Amino acid sequence: MAIYSDLGVPAIINAKGPSTRVSGGFLAPEVITAMTEAATHCVDMAELQAAASRVIARITGAEAGIVTTGAAAGLLLGTAACVAGLNPARMAQLPDFTGPQPEVIVVRSQRNAYDHAVRAAGVRLVEVGLPDRYAGAGVRDAEPWELAAAITPATVAILYVDSAHSLPSLAEVVAVGHEHSLPVLVDAAAQLPPVGNLQAFIAVGADLVVFSGGKAISGPQGSGILCGRRDLIMSAILQNLDLDLDWEQWNPPSGLIDKHRLPGLPAHGIGRTCKVGKETIVGLLVALERFAAEADDSRRRRWLAILDELCALLPEAGFSLRLETVPRLALALPQARQACFRLQNSSPAIHVDPSELHLGNLLINPTCLSSADLPALASALRGIMINSAA
Repeated sequence: MAIYSDLGVPAIINAKGPSTRVSGGFLAPEVITAMTEAATHCVDMAELQAAASRVIARITGAEAGIVTTGAAAGLLLGTAACVAGLNPARMAQLPDFTGPQPEVIVVRSQRNAYDHAVRAAGVRLVEVGLPDRYAGAGVRDAEPWELAAAITPATVAILYVDSAHSLPSLAEVVAVGHEHSLPVLVDAAAQLPPVGNLQAFIAVGADLVVFSGGKAISGPQGSGILCGRRDLIMSAILQNLDLDLDWEQWNPPSGLIDKHRLPGLPAHGIGRTCKVGKETIVGLLVALERFAAEADDSRRRRWLAILDELCALLPEAGFSLRLETVPRLALALPQARQACFRLQNSSPAIHVDPSELHLGNLLINPTCLSSADLPALASALRGIMINSAA
């Protein structure tokens, strides 16, 4: 922690999970070593992304893929690809348009703050469906016919935000999109594990899929994956790379970019704001290989071992262990919100998962905890539990 001490930044205990706000989790030694080695040499970035595409395609089953600066960057680049295709003039316009504003259809119940990255490409989101099942007014949500009815000549894509509760099913949405020759862009940023999800969305027919690299994959926190159809990935990377050179001088790797499909060299695109470094690309690829090679049960046992070690340091009652895909420890407290604030203001600061504070639960996520964190975490939690019982 010397580097943080030198900067005057206190280290925290991250019991929330791999959230960007609390700097994500830890990099494996192999990932750190690979990033350090990558930092000591120079390469052609298009060649490096072409190599990344081969690795990502092999692991996901997609035709191609690139490393991005996080999942939000993947959404921006994926949307830009759906808007511009392989038209350099269209690429140069983004996010402005001389004609009708492009539209992306999304189910209303799947809207979230991260779709700002989609809108940043200059498109207008068109919401469909009434989420009665969330509003308590009924059991229905959007249905496939509603997506089809929303399609106009301005529609360029359908955005699908995957979760355990997403409706309609991805297969139904893909069927609508492909019937109307529209790509389906899947936001699967947090849908790992299970490891099978690396291939699941492509297998169903999604045209583009976005994953976070800094969550379960345990890659660099500022990394992500965009994978899918080769022509769309080609458009995305063309709007991301530094293309400050002459057409005759430009010899991109044909496995990623087919120069002969272009009328000319695009200008710097909207994705230049998402520039990804060689160290991040290499780190993500090593982390991805590690994640794909580890069985879900093995990963889950590692996380459970951390929680079991923590439980041994706590009173016998007052908490429950949730055996979910990502196991968590739940503490039911009458003043959960105040307890969360108290932990966050302690020394060291402790950040927990706040997603169920409204239900009176403090949640402990083990994915970014080490054994060294547990004594201080247990001590703070014991104090919270004793005060709540008094």
